Amino acid sequence: MPGLTEQQRTFLSETHFGVVTTLRADGSPHSTVVWVDVDADGVWFNTMAGRTKSDNMERDARAALLVLDENDPHRWIAVDGPIEIVPDPTVADADRLAYKYDGKPFGGIRDRRITVRIRPAHITAFGLD
Repeated sequence: MPGLTEQQRTFLSETHFGVVTTLRADGSPHSTVVWVDVDADGVWFNTMAGRTKSDNMERDARAALLVLDENDPHRWIAVDGPIEIVPDPTVADADRLAYKYDGKPFGGIRDRRITVRIRPAHITAFGLD
């Protein structure tokens, strides 16, 4: 399994938005914007259980994530691989992302949140040498 470089980890810890792609039952891609972060286990994001992307990942435990620097589109990272879904019953991870991106606690639906960790199988990056 490839590892993230320190520069890639720093980039992922910043407030760049990501686009996660999962696969529908018919094999077609489904992409949505997510807040992302990185930890020792890989790249992660949080979502509500029962959404299209979470249903897709329950059925097919793979995902791809593209994170783009909105100020410099020549800086980006793409990570894909198997995922791990972890319940977030206290919305601690949702709060962590909300503080990172908005500076305040998560204010959305607090029911059945899940954290999704992508274990990098492939990493492609540009401008993050």
